[in-house]
Amino acid sequence: MPPSTSQSTADPPGSPTHDSDSDLDLDLHELDPATSSHRSFNRSGHNRDSSDQRAPRIALRNLRMGGLRRAKRSRGYGELGQDLDNTGDDAEALLDDAERHGSRSMDRDHASGDDAPLLPGGSSSSRRRSFAQEGLGRLSALRSNLRLPGFMGGSGEQQSGRDTSDDQDEEEEDDPSASRLVPVGFADPSRFPPNRISNAKYTAFTFLPVTLYNEFSFFFNMYFLLVALSQAIPALRIGYLTTYIAPLAFVLVITMGKEAYDDIGRRKRDNEANAEEYTVLHFEEPGQAMAAASQRSHRKLKSDSVKRRRRRLLKNGERLSDIREEEERIEGQGLLQSQPSSVVRELPRKSRDLKVGDVLKLSKGQRVPADVVILKCETPETAHDTVAHEDVPTGEEDLLVDPEREPHSSNKGKGPDVRDIVQDNVQDNDVGGPGGETFIRTDQLDGETDWKLRLACPLSQNLPAEEFVRLRVTGGKPDKRVNEFLGSIELLPTKEDAQVLSSTLPGVGDASKSAALSVDNTAWANTVIASQATTFAVIVYTGVQTRSALSTAPSRSKTGLLEYEINSLTKILCAITLALSVILVAIEGFENTEGNVWYVKIMRFLVLFSTIVPISLRVNLDLGKSAYSWFIHRDPGIPGAVVRTSTIPEDLGRIEYLLSDKTGTLTQNDMEMKKIHVGTVSYANEAMDEVVSYVRQGFHVQPTVDPASRKALITPSSTFATTANIGTTRTRREIGTRVRDVVLALALCHNVTPTTEEEGGKTVTSYQASSPDEIAIVRWTEYVGLRLAHRDRKAMVLESTETGRTVVQVRILDVFPFTSEGKRMGVIVQFYESMQSGIPDLDSGEIWFYQKGADTVMGSIVVENDWLDEETANMAREGLRTLVVGRKRLSHQQYREFSRDYQEASLVINGRDASMQRVVSEHLERSLELLGVTGVEDKLQKDVKPSLELLRNAGIKIWMLTGDKVETARCVAVSSKLVARGQFIYTVAKLKRKDNARDHLDFLRSKTDSCLLIDGESLALFLTHFRVEFISVAVQLPTVVACRCSPTQKAEVAELIKEHTKKRVCCIGDGGNDVSMIQAADVGVGIVGKEGRQASLAADFSIEQFHHLTKLLVWHGRNSYKRSAKLAQFVIHRGLIIAVCQTMYSIAIDFEPEGLYKDWLLVGYATIYTAAPVLSLVLDKDVDENLANLYPELYKELTSGRSLSYRTFFVWVLVSVYQGCVIQGLSQLLVEVDGPKMVAVSYTVLVLNELLMVAIEITTWHPVMIVSILGTFLAFVGSIPFLGGYYDLEFIITL
Repeated sequence: MPPSTSQSTADPPGSPTHDSDSDLDLDLHELDPATSSHRSFNRSGHNRDSSDQRAPRIALRNLRMGGLRRAKRSRGYGELGQDLDNTGDDAEALLDDAERHGSRSMDRDHASGDDAPLLPGGSSSSRRRSFAQEGLGRLSALRSNLRLPGFMGGSGEQQSGRDTSDDQDEEEEDDPSASRLVPVGFADPSRFPPNRISNAKYTAFTFLPVTLYNEFSFFFNMYFLLVALSQAIPALRIGYLTTYIAPLAFVLVITMGKEAYDDIGRRKRDNEANAEEYTVLHFEEPGQAMAAASQRSHRKLKSDSVKRRRRRLLKNGERLSDIREEEERIEGQGLLQSQPSSVVRELPRKSRDLKVGDVLKLSKGQRVPADVVILKCETPETAHDTVAHEDVPTGEEDLLVDPEREPHSSNKGKGPDVRDIVQDNVQDNDVGGPGGETFIRTDQLDGETDWKLRLACPLSQNLPAEEFVRLRVTGGKPDKRVNEFLGSIELLPTKEDAQVLSSTLPGVGDASKSAALSVDNTAWANTVIASQATTFAVIVYTGVQTRSALSTAPSRSKTGLLEYEINSLTKILCAITLALSVILVAIEGFENTEGNVWYVKIMRFLVLFSTIVPISLRVNLDLGKSAYSWFIHRDPGIPGAVVRTSTIPEDLGRIEYLLSDKTGTLTQNDMEMKKIHVGTVSYANEAMDEVVSYVRQGFHVQPTVDPASRKALITPSSTFATTANIGTTRTRREIGTRVRDVVLALALCHNVTPTTEEEGGKTVTSYQASSPDEIAIVRWTEYVGLRLAHRDRKAMVLESTETGRTVVQVRILDVFPFTSEGKRMGVIVQFYESMQSGIPDLDSGEIWFYQKGADTVMGSIVVENDWLDEETANMAREGLRTLVVGRKRLSHQQYREFSRDYQEASLVINGRDASMQRVVSEHLERSLELLGVTGVEDKLQKDVKPSLELLRNAGIKIWMLTGDKVETARCVAVSSKLVARGQFIYTVAKLKRKDNARDHLDFLRSKTDSCLLIDGESLALFLTHFRVEFISVAVQLPTVVACRCSPTQKAEVAELIKEHTKKRVCCIGDGGNDVSMIQAADVGVGIVGKEGRQASLAADFSIEQFHHLTKLLVWHGRNSYKRSAKLAQFVIHRGLIIAVCQTMYSIAIDFEPEGLYKDWLLVGYATIYTAAPVLSLVLDKDVDENLANLYPELYKELTSGRSLSYRTFFVWVLVSVYQGCVIQGLSQLLVEVDGPKMVAVSYTVLVLNELLMVAIEITTWHPVMIVSILGTFLAFVGSIPFLGGYYDLEFIITL
């Protein structure tokens, strides 16, 4: 009988198992030579006395290893691992360790392991022989189950033969960008970056230069800097220097202060994540730990049982120093192995203080703070078993052993040796014991909702925590590929060997054992531990070298579209300023006279007309942005909203493309079984109660007087349960049987494991699985009456929820896990006919094959039927994820034939997977009985459907980018109404050829009303070879769904849309895998998800629900853009009108560059007398909120940019020219051309005109607006008596 597929695979090519000349076979036979003879203990003790006088002998193992190394130098790359069956070596070395421990008082000439003589002169006791022979039998089983790829360990052997210098080796190891050797438990903070999360844009050193560069990259800031600097030249100075310096400094202080405030907020949030505490294992020297034990108490792990054997040494103080001296001497000879390599303490440590090499202790629900390699997974049951196994009572007389007294009795009654414990653990685990498995959630990393199974390497899983310091992990250089990892782990003789940062240890030879590591042995940063097991893991990559950090683009400063538009308008204003200056000088003529140089006059005019480019524009806009951010934060309709980047709120009103994640953004990642169809009838909603009654009847065991009935179990062919249906019709009985069969199939065909935990004093059962779909189905079977009570690798037990009685018990023979290629999973089970503790004989009990999968593959596997296609199509239209369930009964002969062929296929070297699948197809996947179809719903976030519809009506094109599977993405797109009912979905998946890509593009060009569903592989091909063609077609489609996307691909798509369309792109997500996309977007929105806040911390705006996005865009985006556009136009109007007045005045005084309004009048006009009314426009509303939601089409007008365009700009220029000419012209005509009377009239009318213009432009009055206008007018009237230096006050009084 073959073992379960999920835990047994064939040996890799080149495995020593199939090599008749395997060096391992030679080693095993040499452990206990058949020709050796017995010697007495007395003779052994005698020979020991003279051992030091003999010439040193060459260890047989070293001799063999030297031959192997010489042979390997001539091998090719593909043969590097031919002799690396390291598992056998592990156990072999453990046997050697135990032998050395048992023969301390024997002759060193007869020691085993590395000290074995070349020519054996005898052997040890018969006990030693029997122990080694027993180990041989166990090693043969080990070799067949634990295998290592040759290329992993071969590099080390190949390197040992190279002729390279130590300096070069040191350089290579110290390079953090190259592959690394990580000693477990030994942290070296100098070699690798700190483990810090940083979303900050600036540091203390870069803040000033970066912010100043960003500010002066805008044209009008640079313009005003030049104007302000020009006032340092006496010939160009007009009025006070502070008139020009102060406004610029004020603008810079406000802007930089806001940037600093935002960045400090980011740093505070980063510090919260960096301060998260974790439990780290601290390894101490055993001697130091014993000395410190009397002074302080601390938590210990499994070292308690080992230390207990030595604790009583402290009671005999007179002999303690002698014993320690003897132990050190023996340990130096490599003979003392009973003492552990270290003593372990648990210490709390913050995330930012974690280093490469630290060992973490992680529990359920904890975020993984760095990239780690899993060393050990311990469930409460396995932990209890291990401690019980180690905790063997010992006698005091056995702990204090005198080396001079009865050496042959030193092992009598002694507790287990550490190496014995390790050996036992290796054997126990290999025969299928529990442990070594944990589940992680990766949706924060890659967006996939399925839980991922992660495994501890058997080499480290079987070690007690004290021996972790003998491990060393080798990993590749940091990269961003989250689905790939190549590495190895070594178990070295001592912890000192493990801390040597060299790939080759001289003198160690094959005493070290290694195993290959893959991505299945890792957990990347920002994943979450999902199982109940306690997970021990060593940190391999930290900080900026983690997978998630490398997949995340650095933070960048974002600038709104309105800023760029105003920047272009100021260039026009500057051109007007220059043209006016040159024209005024040209009219007078370019002749130079004494004290009147023409180019100086042009410069003075430029300074006078600098108000045309109003520096107060930046101040007003920045204050407006702060007001918009405050409105968003205080909006009761968007609870929990946070504005993290307050420079771009206007862009919320200009969005044309919305790129959304799926998991946690559109969906809750909470599956629920909604519908089941059994061929003739469909059950959903309230009809599920009928299923409950059928299950209650179908799994009811009728009690009888026969005692055997108490142990009777249900099998698929059980008939006695149907006696409860005697009074029902035949049709109802048939339906009841169908329901029972499909519920039983769903309760058995899965990879779900039940776990229990205590919550509030109550025992709560939860389920663990790699797929949330399976958990939803198992929960449904529990709801209808059949609970999964127990599951391990070998068996499953189902209970009735009504009675609590075990009704079904099966033995798992084979499991065929789900793959993205196969799209189905299956299981072969053997049913118990009655309750029993032992494993039933294969010839007894029914054997059934159950399978479930996608309708596209199961349609050809099940028997012909007339309803499957129709029903799956109906469920798909409802947005349900469908699974087709089938079964097939196997005779015992059929199963034996399948098992034999499957085992042979698993040993094939070339095309193994295809051969195994072919056997499954031929023997099992033919004419399955169709049981039913299930429909599972991925629950959507609140109000997702109306929100998406409203955004579509607002003219926003919505793309969904997810890391999840194609089928899942399709179902969510349909259920969320992202794809309209009846809309054609064009799927492009697994595209590998460029010529096929062109065909797809041609089809999409001809059908631009369809939805494109594309996977990451095909998307990568399009982006590589047909970048422009693809995006030009894709942006014309109403909806695009991209699945299996990496974080980098999401960001690339966002950048590509921005680059091609020049439109504003908004990206929304909730996971760490969305950070790159959020930062690449013009506007990034993060949702505070259940699993973390990484996306929220990196986003410009943070919300709690997807439906809050509609108000953020349609209402706040609209108001922000419309208000800022009106505010900018008023500020430009305010500067233009004063420049027109200055022009009129200069013409009247013979084109001389003299100022009309100087000093305080110029500053006061832009601040006290007009600032508050103009700034109050940020409270204006052109439409009501309900109206904006009722007619989302109003949002389309915003995306066209009509509120602030060249057309509106030139309209305001003409208004300014007209008003300026009228005000200054009439003032000069009615009063005088030059003098304080004209200034008083002109300036007063100018201020009153601006207040009147604000009042005219207001759409919706707010109390603040009224107060600001009236208050400003009163402030102006009140300040007139203090303007005697500029006004003719006597003239004012006469008016």
